Amino acid sequence: MKTTLSLFCCSLSLLFCFYLPRGSLSAGVDRCKLPPRGWNSYDSFCWTISEDDFLKSAKVVAKYLKSHGYEYVVLDYLWYRRLVPGAYTDSLGFDVIDQWGRMVPAPDRWPSAKSGSGFAEVAKEVHSLGLKFGIHVMRGLSRQAFDANTPILDINTGRAYEESGREWRAQDIGIKERSCAWMPHGFMSVNTSLPAGRAFLSSLYHQYAEWGVDFIKHDCVFGDDFNLEEITYVSGLLKKFDRPILYSLSPGTSVTPTMAKELKGLANMYRVTGDDWDSWGDVASHFDVARDFAKAEMVPGEGLLGSSWPDLDMLPLGWLTDAGANQGPHRQCNLTLDEQRTQMTLWSMARSPLMFGGDVRQIDETTYKLITNPTLLEINDYSSNNMEFPYVTGKILGPARNHLMRRSKISMLKRVNNHHTRVVGVTSCKDPNANGWSVESLGQYHEQICWRKEDEQLNREPLCLYKRICSNEHVLYGQDNRRLFTSDNGVKSCLDASPRHKLTSSEWKKKQPSFSTCRGDANQMWKLSSNATLRSSYSGLCARVKQVKGNGQLHNNSTCANRLVTTNLSLNFKINSILLISSRFSSKLWRFNQYVA
Repeated sequence: MKTTLSLFCCSLSLLFCFYLPRGSLSAGVDRCKLPPRGWNSYDSFCWTISEDDFLKSAKVVAKYLKSHGYEYVVLDYLWYRRLVPGAYTDSLGFDVIDQWGRMVPAPDRWPSAKSGSGFAEVAKEVHSLGLKFGIHVMRGLSRQAFDANTPILDINTGRAYEESGREWRAQDIGIKERSCAWMPHGFMSVNTSLPAGRAFLSSLYHQYAEWGVDFIKHDCVFGDDFNLEEITYVSGLLKKFDRPILYSLSPGTSVTPTMAKELKGLANMYRVTGDDWDSWGDVASHFDVARDFAKAEMVPGEGLLGSSWPDLDMLPLGWLTDAGANQGPHRQCNLTLDEQRTQMTLWSMARSPLMFGGDVRQIDETTYKLITNPTLLEINDYSSNNMEFPYVTGKILGPARNHLMRRSKISMLKRVNNHHTRVVGVTSCKDPNANGWSVESLGQYHEQICWRKEDEQLNREPLCLYKRICSNEHVLYGQDNRRLFTSDNGVKSCLDASPRHKLTSSEWKKKQPSFSTCRGDANQMWKLSSNATLRSSYSGLCARVKQVKGNGQLHNNSTCANRLVTTNLSLNFKINSILLISSRFSSKLWRFNQYVA
């Protein structure tokens, strides 16, 4: 039985800019300039996928998703485990290892590996499709190699590693008491303080590079399983290779921005939550995490030879399997369409890597349109300064310099809820209801002019306007203390004194609201008088705030400006519903029912 969440309100606002096409940023030294995007096999196949299924999936990705930036096809875990009776996610003794204790593809599932070439043939096929090939690997050393006490390959000599007159083996480097907590029969850490431990890791990752791997998802090394020593050493290896390999870390259970800051310069993406499956509870748990990493200014951060991105996990949409299952895709996603839209929009706003997890061979039109929505993908690629804040209007966001503006259009969103909202309009300066304005200091940043009439008795935040300078950095006010005022500290749409009558809720769609692109024209200049009125010398009218009854709609007013673009995205939680708006050059609206299992 599903029950509604308790009432609280929050909103996400973002400002986004457009740069170069995604493909032009993939190459070069500055890796991972944009959040990685691709397909991962785990949500649809768990560990059971075969070579045939993987390559068929890759062909679908190349045909239908590559043009939307989905460039990685990532094979998730246990590709070295034989699919035979008795084998499961934490079984022991079913893995295929080479003489040096390294995992190699199970030949019953990956027939091209029978020749001893590992994933070389699969990678070659993936590359021929114009895609990049990724694999999942676990921490350190396998329990199976430890029990077999295999020798360690010295990549410099091609023979067993020797030091101090003796041959070193798996049991010399494995740390059994540091086995992976959620796969205790699978893998353990290696002692990276020993040259032999480092030699083993070197042999592993050089082999992956030789196979043609472009993406490594390194698991059981982050979150509750944090192993900074191994991450640091592996990152150093990848940095030295003559071909780029994107470095991803997992899992993300209990990850905080403070912990993630220890990864500075080491990885390109890292999980910040536990596994995300197709339940509303899983999706809802990501809102606070996304907020925390945005507030910590880690989207993006400094990564391995480029940027790093907090990863909200895969998108479990479409045709799926179950966690830990010994079978492939067999059921539809349990999220409602509204909940799926919520997830895709949040992931895009948070600029998380987008890794689709459903079976691409059976993708339906609705799922396809959702994960290729051009507005959301551009937000995911090119937005900046995305954050959560309590209200669309009147919230202090910090210095205006944090809000970069680029190119061709301004969109100003105003929220009208199902009860009442406050609307800025103009009235006669003799109107006794016009004198409700006062100055409030924002410290070192700005001053704001706030309308407090009715607000104090209603115990709510005031509606505030912000002093603004124009986009060409010329000050727009003279010695007579006239100012431009904007409705938001990061959005350069200014209060306009054109003598139009105040707009009711029903007139929003037909009339321009009293905000337009900041130009510094006379009709945008205002002066706060001693009698608490905000007066326009252009029209002789004063600004006032009036409550109007809302109709549950969101209205977008776009006006052109040279080389400017800004978009507010508001995410308003209400009883029974969640409302998201995405806007590029026109508004797109989704309305969602919000539930918790």
